[in-house]
Amino acid sequence: MSFQNPVFIPGPTNIPESLRKACDMPTIDHRSPLFGQILHPAREGVRKVLKSDVAEVFIFPSTGTGGWETALTNTLSPGDKVLAARNGMFSHRWIDMCQRHGLDVQIVETPWGEGLPAARYEEILRADTGHRVKAVLATHNETATGVKSDIAAVRRALEAAGHPALLFVDGVSSIASMDFRFDEWGVDIAVTGSQKGFMLPPGLAIVGFSKKAMDATATAALPRTFFDVRDMEKAYANNAYPYTPAVGLLNGLNESCRMLLDEGLENVFARHRRIANGVRAAVDAWGMTLCAASPDVYSDTVSAIRTPDGFNATDIVTHAAQTYGVAFGVGLGEVAGKVFRIGHLGSLTDVMALSGIATAEMVMADLGLPVRLGSGVAAAQEFYRSNPALSRKDAA
Repeated sequence: MSFQNPVFIPGPTNIPESLRKACDMPTIDHRSPLFGQILHPAREGVRKVLKSDVAEVFIFPSTGTGGWETALTNTLSPGDKVLAARNGMFSHRWIDMCQRHGLDVQIVETPWGEGLPAARYEEILRADTGHRVKAVLATHNETATGVKSDIAAVRRALEAAGHPALLFVDGVSSIASMDFRFDEWGVDIAVTGSQKGFMLPPGLAIVGFSKKAMDATATAALPRTFFDVRDMEKAYANNAYPYTPAVGLLNGLNESCRMLLDEGLENVFARHRRIANGVRAAVDAWGMTLCAASPDVYSDTVSAIRTPDGFNATDIVTHAAQTYGVAFGVGLGEVAGKVFRIGHLGSLTDVMALSGIATAEMVMADLGLPVRLGSGVAAAQEFYRSNPALSRKDAA
Protein backbone atom coordinates (compact mmCIF):
# COMPACT_ATOMS: atom_id res chain seq x y z
CA MET A 1 0.00 0.00 0.00
CA SER A 2 1.24 3.48 -0.81
CA PHE A 3 1.09 6.35 1.65
CA GLN A 4 0.92 8.73 -1.31
CA ASN A 5 -2.42 7.46 -2.66
CA PRO A 6 -5.74 8.47 -1.12
CA VAL A 7 -7.82 5.71 0.44
CA PHE A 8 -11.28 4.81 -0.85
CA ILE A 9 -12.52 2.89 2.16
CA PRO A 10 -15.52 4.18 4.12
CA GLY A 11 -13.31 5.00 7.08
CA PRO A 12 -10.81 5.76 8.37
CA THR A 13 -10.79 8.51 5.78
CA ASN A 14 -8.08 10.73 4.34
CA ILE A 15 -6.67 13.22 6.84
CA PRO A 16 -6.15 16.84 5.75
CA GLU A 17 -2.69 18.14 6.57
CA SER A 18 -4.08 20.85 8.84
CA LEU A 19 -5.84 18.23 10.98
CA ARG A 20 -2.74 16.06 11.13
CA LYS A 21 -0.83 19.07 12.45
CA ALA A 22 -3.59 19.93 14.92
CA CYS A 23 -3.35 16.45 16.43
CA ASP A 24 0.45 16.71 16.68
CA MET A 25 0.82 18.97 19.70
CA PRO A 26 2.99 19.24 22.83
CA THR A 27 1.87 17.59 26.04
CA ILE A 28 -0.27 19.80 28.24
CA ASP A 29 -1.74 19.35 31.71
CA HIS A 30 -5.18 17.91 30.95
CA ARG A 31 -6.43 19.08 34.33
CA SER A 32 -5.54 22.70 33.70
CA PRO A 33 -7.80 25.50 32.39
CA LEU A 34 -5.84 25.29 29.12
CA PHE A 35 -7.44 21.92 28.38
CA GLY A 36 -10.87 23.49 28.72
CA GLN A 37 -9.99 25.81 25.84
CA ILE A 38 -9.73 22.70 23.65
CA LEU A 39 -12.53 20.59 25.14
CA HIS A 40 -15.44 23.02 25.26
CA PRO A 41 -15.06 24.49 21.75
CA ALA A 42 -14.81 20.93 20.39
CA ARG A 43 -18.05 19.94 22.13
CA GLU A 44 -19.78 23.08 20.89
CA GLY A 45 -18.51 22.43 17.36
CA VAL A 46 -19.92 18.90 17.40
CA ARG A 47 -23.24 20.26 18.66
CA LYS A 48 -23.40 22.57 15.64
CA VAL A 49 -22.51 19.74 13.25
CA LEU A 50 -25.39 17.74 14.76
CA LYS A 51 -27.65 20.76 14.10
CA SER A 52 -28.64 20.87 17.73
CA ASP A 53 -29.18 23.57 20.33
CA VAL A 54 -29.78 21.12 23.16
CA ALA A 55 -27.60 18.01 22.77
CA GLU A 56 -25.20 17.19 25.58
CA VAL A 57 -22.05 16.14 23.75
CA PHE A 58 -19.70 13.55 25.26
CA ILE A 59 -16.38 12.55 23.71
CA PHE A 60 -14.75 9.31 24.85
CA PRO A 61 -11.32 7.89 23.99
CA SER A 62 -12.82 5.07 21.93
CA THR A 63 -14.52 4.39 18.59
CA GLY A 64 -18.08 4.30 17.29
CA THR A 65 -18.53 0.91 18.93
CA GLY A 66 -17.77 2.51 22.28
CA GLY A 67 -20.38 5.12 21.41
CA TRP A 68 -22.96 2.38 20.93
CA GLU A 69 -22.09 0.96 24.34
CA THR A 70 -22.36 4.44 25.85
CA ALA A 71 -25.90 4.79 24.49
CA LEU A 72 -27.07 1.42 25.81
CA THR A 73 -25.43 1.30 29.23
CA ASN A 74 -26.33 4.83 30.28
CA THR A 75 -30.06 4.59 29.53
CA LEU A 76 -31.21 0.97 29.78
CA SER A 77 -31.50 -1.83 32.34
CA PRO A 78 -31.05 -5.61 32.07
CA GLY A 79 -34.06 -7.19 30.36
CA ASP A 80 -35.27 -3.96 28.74
CA LYS A 81 -36.77 -4.43 25.31
CA VAL A 82 -35.36 -2.64 22.27
CA LEU A 83 -36.56 -2.58 18.67
CA ALA A 84 -34.07 -2.84 15.82
CA ALA A 85 -33.98 -3.73 12.14
CA ARG A 86 -31.16 -5.87 10.80
CA ASN A 87 -30.37 -4.61 7.28
CA GLY A 88 -26.57 -4.76 7.25
CA MET A 89 -23.44 -5.67 9.14
CA PHE A 90 -23.40 -2.66 11.45
CA SER A 91 -27.04 -2.89 12.49
CA HIS A 92 -26.28 -6.58 13.11
CA ARG A 93 -23.35 -5.70 15.35
CA TRP A 94 -25.43 -3.23 17.37
CA ILE A 95 -28.07 -5.93 17.86
CA ASP A 96 -25.35 -8.35 18.98
CA MET A 97 -24.11 -5.81 21.53
CA CYS A 98 -27.63 -5.41 22.91
CA GLN A 99 -27.99 -9.16 23.32
CA ARG A 100 -24.62 -9.44 25.05
CA HIS A 101 -25.81 -6.82 27.54
CA GLY A 102 -28.87 -8.90 28.40
CA LEU A 103 -31.37 -6.76 26.51
CA ASP A 104 -34.46 -8.24 24.85
CA VAL A 105 -34.14 -7.33 21.17
CA GLN A 106 -37.11 -7.47 18.84
CA ILE A 107 -35.48 -7.81 15.44
CA VAL A 108 -37.09 -6.79 12.17
CA GLU A 109 -35.25 -8.76 9.51
CA THR A 110 -34.82 -6.49 6.47
CA PRO A 111 -33.19 -7.34 3.13
CA TRP A 112 -29.63 -6.07 2.89
CA GLY A 113 -29.85 -3.21 0.42
CA GLU A 114 -33.05 -1.74 1.79
CA GLY A 115 -33.56 1.06 4.30
CA LEU A 116 -35.16 0.90 7.72
CA PRO A 117 -38.83 -0.20 7.63
CA ALA A 118 -40.42 2.78 9.40
CA ALA A 119 -43.96 1.56 8.64
CA ARG A 120 -43.21 -1.78 10.30
CA TYR A 121 -41.72 0.06 13.27
CA GLU A 122 -45.00 1.96 13.62
CA GLU A 123 -47.04 -1.26 13.56
CA ILE A 124 -44.91 -2.83 16.29
CA LEU A 125 -44.95 0.30 18.44
CA ARG A 126 -48.73 0.70 18.12
CA ALA A 127 -49.15 -2.89 19.30
CA ASP A 128 -46.84 -2.26 22.27
CA THR A 129 -49.57 -0.74 24.43
CA GLY A 130 -47.64 -1.50 27.60
CA HIS A 131 -44.63 0.45 26.30
CA ARG A 132 -42.24 -2.41 26.90
CA VAL A 133 -39.99 -1.16 24.11
CA LYS A 134 -37.60 1.28 25.77
CA ALA A 135 -35.47 2.21 22.78
CA VAL A 136 -35.59 2.08 18.99
CA LEU A 137 -32.26 1.59 17.20
CA ALA A 138 -31.74 3.16 13.79
CA THR A 139 -28.65 2.93 11.59
CA HIS A 140 -28.71 6.14 9.55
CA ASN A 141 -26.12 4.98 7.02
CA GLU A 142 -25.43 1.25 6.71
CA THR A 143 -21.77 1.24 5.76
CA ALA A 144 -21.75 -2.38 4.60
CA THR A 145 -24.40 -1.90 1.92
CA GLY A 146 -24.21 1.81 1.05
CA VAL A 147 -27.77 2.40 2.24
CA LYS A 148 -29.10 5.49 4.02
CA SER A 149 -32.36 5.42 5.96
CA ASP A 150 -34.94 8.07 6.69
CA ILE A 151 -34.51 8.93 10.37
CA ALA A 152 -37.28 11.53 10.22
CA ALA A 153 -39.65 8.73 9.14
CA VAL A 154 -38.62 6.63 12.15
CA ARG A 155 -39.38 9.58 14.44
CA ARG A 156 -42.77 10.01 12.74
CA ALA A 157 -43.46 6.33 13.39
CA LEU A 158 -42.80 6.83 17.10
CA GLU A 159 -45.04 9.88 17.21
CA ALA A 160 -47.83 8.26 15.19
CA ALA A 161 -47.82 5.35 17.64
CA GLY A 162 -47.76 7.73 20.61
CA HIS A 163 -44.81 5.75 21.94
CA PRO A 164 -42.29 7.12 24.49
CA ALA A 165 -39.32 4.95 23.47
CA LEU A 166 -35.93 6.60 23.09
CA LEU A 167 -34.55 6.96 19.55
CA PHE A 168 -30.88 5.94 19.18
CA VAL A 169 -29.19 6.68 15.85
CA ASP A 170 -25.94 5.26 14.54
CA GLY A 171 -24.52 8.13 12.51
CA VAL A 172 -20.96 6.80 12.37
CA SER A 173 -20.63 7.05 8.58
CA SER A 174 -23.11 9.89 8.05
CA ILE A 175 -22.57 12.63 10.62
CA ALA A 176 -20.35 15.46 9.29
CA SER A 177 -20.81 14.14 5.73
CA MET A 178 -24.58 13.83 5.24
CA ASP A 179 -27.42 15.96 6.54
CA PHE A 180 -28.15 15.09 10.18
CA ARG A 181 -30.76 16.93 12.24
CA PHE A 182 -30.59 15.97 15.90
CA ASP A 183 -33.24 18.39 17.14
CA GLU A 184 -35.58 18.33 14.16
CA TRP A 185 -35.65 14.53 13.96
CA GLY A 186 -36.12 14.13 17.70
CA VAL A 187 -32.99 12.04 18.14
CA ASP A 188 -32.28 11.03 21.73
CA ILE A 189 -28.77 9.67 21.25
CA ALA A 190 -26.58 10.12 18.19
CA VAL A 191 -23.37 8.09 17.86
CA THR A 192 -20.39 8.74 15.62
CA GLY A 193 -16.59 8.55 15.63
CA SER A 194 -13.59 10.67 14.75
CA GLN A 195 -12.36 8.70 11.73
CA LYS A 196 -15.17 9.26 9.20
CA GLY A 197 -16.71 12.64 8.39
CA PHE A 198 -14.55 14.42 10.95
CA MET A 199 -11.47 13.32 8.93
CA LEU A 200 -9.36 12.40 11.97
CA PRO A 201 -7.53 9.25 13.04
CA PRO A 202 -9.60 6.66 14.93
CA GLY A 203 -9.74 7.15 18.66
CA LEU A 204 -12.80 9.18 19.63
CA ALA A 205 -16.36 8.04 20.25
CA ILE A 206 -18.61 11.08 19.88
CA VAL A 207 -22.16 10.97 21.27
CA GLY A 208 -24.97 13.48 21.66
CA PHE A 209 -27.65 13.02 24.35
CA SER A 210 -31.07 14.67 24.47
CA LYS A 211 -32.56 15.80 27.80
CA LYS A 212 -34.79 12.74 27.75
CA ALA A 213 -31.76 10.50 27.37
CA MET A 214 -29.96 12.31 30.16
CA ASP A 215 -32.98 11.83 32.41
CA ALA A 216 -32.87 8.09 31.66
CA THR A 217 -29.35 7.85 33.11
CA ALA A 218 -30.81 8.26 36.61
CA THR A 219 -32.65 4.93 36.49
CA ALA A 220 -30.53 2.88 34.06
CA ALA A 221 -29.14 -0.22 35.74
CA LEU A 222 -26.77 -1.64 33.15
CA PRO A 223 -23.21 -1.48 34.51
CA ARG A 224 -20.95 1.24 33.19
CA THR A 225 -17.74 2.80 34.43
CA PHE A 226 -15.52 4.00 31.61
CA PHE A 227 -18.55 5.07 29.56
CA ASP A 228 -20.52 6.72 32.39
CA VAL A 229 -21.75 10.07 31.08
CA ARG A 230 -22.54 11.25 34.61
CA ASP A 231 -18.84 11.06 35.46
CA MET A 232 -18.04 12.87 32.21
CA GLU A 233 -20.57 15.59 32.93
CA LYS A 234 -19.07 16.27 36.36
CA ALA A 235 -15.53 16.31 35.00
CA TYR A 236 -16.42 18.62 32.10
CA ALA A 237 -17.67 21.18 34.60
CA ASN A 238 -14.09 21.33 35.89
CA ASN A 239 -12.40 21.45 32.47
CA ALA A 240 -11.35 17.82 32.92
CA TYR A 241 -12.02 14.13 32.28
CA PRO A 242 -12.58 11.38 34.83
CA TYR A 243 -9.44 9.80 33.33
CA THR A 244 -6.76 10.75 30.80
CA PRO A 245 -8.23 12.21 27.59
CA ALA A 246 -6.88 12.00 24.04
CA VAL A 247 -5.82 15.65 24.02
CA GLY A 248 -4.29 15.69 20.53
CA LEU A 249 -7.37 14.12 18.96
CA LEU A 250 -9.62 16.57 20.80
CA ASN A 251 -7.54 19.42 19.44
CA GLY A 252 -7.94 17.90 16.00
CA LEU A 253 -11.69 17.61 16.52
CA ASN A 254 -11.84 21.27 17.44
CA GLU A 255 -10.06 22.16 14.19
CA SER A 256 -12.18 19.70 12.18
CA CYS A 257 -15.40 21.33 13.36
CA ARG A 258 -14.00 24.74 12.45
CA MET A 259 -13.16 23.46 8.96
CA LEU A 260 -16.61 21.94 8.43
CA LEU A 261 -18.47 24.99 9.69
CA ASP A 262 -16.24 27.32 7.69
CA GLU A 263 -17.04 25.36 4.51
CA GLY A 264 -20.70 25.45 5.53
CA LEU A 265 -22.58 22.28 6.44
CA GLU A 266 -24.89 22.48 3.43
CA ASN A 267 -21.84 22.84 1.17
CA VAL A 268 -20.22 19.84 2.87
CA PHE A 269 -23.33 17.75 2.22
CA ALA A 270 -23.59 18.99 -1.38
CA ARG A 271 -19.92 18.12 -1.99
CA HIS A 272 -20.46 14.58 -0.78
CA ARG A 273 -23.59 14.25 -2.90
CA ARG A 274 -21.76 15.48 -6.01
CA ILE A 275 -18.83 13.14 -5.56
CA ALA A 276 -21.17 10.22 -4.86
CA ASN A 277 -23.20 10.98 -7.99
CA GLY A 278 -20.02 10.89 -10.04
CA VAL A 279 -19.15 7.47 -8.63
CA ARG A 280 -22.68 6.26 -9.35
CA ALA A 281 -22.38 7.51 -12.94
CA ALA A 282 -19.21 5.42 -13.26
CA VAL A 283 -20.91 2.33 -11.86
CA ASP A 284 -23.72 2.71 -14.38
CA ALA A 285 -21.18 3.07 -17.22
CA TRP A 286 -19.55 -0.18 -16.11
CA GLY A 287 -22.91 -1.93 -16.50
CA MET A 288 -23.00 -2.73 -12.79
CA THR A 289 -25.50 -2.00 -10.04
CA LEU A 290 -25.35 -0.90 -6.42
CA CYS A 291 -26.28 -3.03 -3.45
CA ALA A 292 -28.66 -0.22 -2.43
CA ALA A 293 -32.08 -1.19 -3.74
CA SER A 294 -33.24 2.19 -5.06
CA PRO A 295 -32.02 5.79 -5.51
CA ASP A 296 -33.92 7.03 -2.46
CA VAL A 297 -31.62 4.97 -0.22
CA TYR A 298 -28.32 5.60 -2.03
CA SER A 299 -25.64 6.64 0.45
CA ASP A 300 -23.59 9.75 -0.24
CA THR A 301 -20.62 8.39 1.70
CA VAL A 302 -20.10 4.85 0.39
CA SER A 303 -21.14 2.84 -2.66
CA ALA A 304 -21.32 -0.96 -2.42
CA ILE A 305 -20.98 -2.22 -6.00
CA ARG A 306 -22.30 -5.62 -7.04
CA THR A 307 -20.07 -7.73 -9.27
CA PRO A 308 -21.27 -10.45 -11.68
CA ASP A 309 -22.48 -13.74 -10.21
CA GLY A 310 -19.66 -16.20 -9.72
CA PHE A 311 -17.01 -13.49 -9.42
CA ASN A 312 -15.31 -12.95 -6.06
CA ALA A 313 -15.53 -9.19 -5.46
CA THR A 314 -12.87 -9.41 -2.75
CA ASP A 315 -10.33 -10.08 -5.52
CA ILE A 316 -10.81 -6.46 -6.66
CA VAL A 317 -9.81 -5.15 -3.26
CA THR A 318 -6.83 -7.48 -2.95
CA HIS A 319 -5.54 -6.77 -6.47
CA ALA A 320 -5.95 -3.00 -6.06
CA ALA A 321 -3.87 -3.04 -2.88
CA GLN A 322 -1.16 -5.35 -4.17
CA THR A 323 -0.79 -3.96 -7.69
CA TYR A 324 -1.71 -0.28 -7.47
CA GLY A 325 -1.34 0.54 -3.78
CA VAL A 326 -4.96 1.71 -3.48
CA ALA A 327 -7.45 0.69 -0.78
CA PHE A 328 -11.11 -0.13 -1.47
CA GLY A 329 -13.55 -1.75 0.96
CA VAL A 330 -14.47 -5.44 0.96
CA GLY A 331 -18.00 -6.77 1.25
CA LEU A 332 -19.10 -7.71 4.77
CA GLY A 333 -21.51 -10.29 6.13
CA GLU A 334 -24.21 -11.39 3.72
CA VAL A 335 -22.61 -9.45 0.86
CA ALA A 336 -19.04 -10.66 1.42
CA GLY A 337 -17.53 -11.58 -1.94
CA LYS A 338 -20.54 -10.12 -3.75
CA VAL A 339 -19.68 -6.42 -3.56
CA PHE A 340 -16.69 -4.15 -3.26
CA ARG A 341 -17.04 -0.73 -1.71
CA ILE A 342 -15.82 2.70 -2.75
CA GLY A 343 -15.79 5.10 0.16
CA HIS A 344 -16.34 8.71 -0.86
CA LEU A 345 -16.50 10.69 2.35
CA GLY A 346 -14.42 13.04 4.40
CA SER A 347 -11.49 14.81 2.78
CA LEU A 348 -12.19 14.11 -0.89
CA THR A 349 -12.41 16.03 -4.16
CA ASP A 350 -13.59 15.33 -7.70
CA VAL A 351 -10.00 14.79 -8.81
CA MET A 352 -9.32 12.33 -5.99
CA ALA A 353 -12.55 10.46 -6.79
CA LEU A 354 -11.55 10.19 -10.44
CA SER A 355 -8.26 8.54 -9.44
CA GLY A 356 -10.18 5.92 -7.47
CA ILE A 357 -12.58 5.27 -10.35
CA ALA A 358 -9.66 4.93 -12.78
CA THR A 359 -7.92 2.46 -10.45
CA ALA A 360 -11.08 0.37 -10.06
CA GLU A 361 -11.34 0.19 -13.86
CA MET A 362 -7.74 -1.00 -14.25
CA VAL A 363 -8.25 -3.64 -11.58
CA MET A 364 -11.46 -4.97 -13.10
CA ALA A 365 -9.86 -5.07 -16.56
CA ASP A 366 -6.86 -6.92 -15.11
CA LEU A 367 -9.22 -9.48 -13.58
CA GLY A 368 -11.11 -10.07 -16.81
CA LEU A 369 -14.37 -8.27 -16.07
CA PRO A 370 -16.06 -6.72 -19.14
CA VAL A 371 -15.23 -3.13 -18.20
CA ARG A 372 -13.94 -0.77 -20.88
CA LEU A 373 -11.06 1.36 -19.66
CA GLY A 374 -12.10 4.98 -19.40
CA SER A 375 -15.84 4.36 -19.47
CA GLY A 376 -16.49 5.08 -15.80
CA VAL A 377 -13.96 7.88 -15.68
CA ALA A 378 -15.60 9.58 -18.67
CA ALA A 379 -19.07 9.25 -17.12
CA ALA A 380 -17.88 10.76 -13.85
CA GLN A 381 -16.00 13.51 -15.68
CA GLU A 382 -19.15 14.45 -17.59
CA PHE A 383 -21.10 14.62 -14.36
CA TYR A 384 -18.51 16.73 -12.57
CA ARG A 385 -18.12 19.07 -15.56
CA SER A 386 -21.89 19.51 -15.82
CA ASN A 387 -22.31 20.01 -12.07
CA PRO A 388 -19.34 22.11 -10.96
CA ALA A 389 -18.66 22.64 -7.30
CA LEU A 390 -19.69 25.97 -5.87
CA SER A 391 -16.89 28.40 -5.25
CA ARG A 392 -16.77 30.02 -1.82
CA LYS A 393 -18.07 33.22 -3.41
CA ASP A 394 -21.00 31.44 -5.06
CA ALA A 395 -21.76 29.50 -1.88
CA ALA A 396 -21.88 32.70 0.12
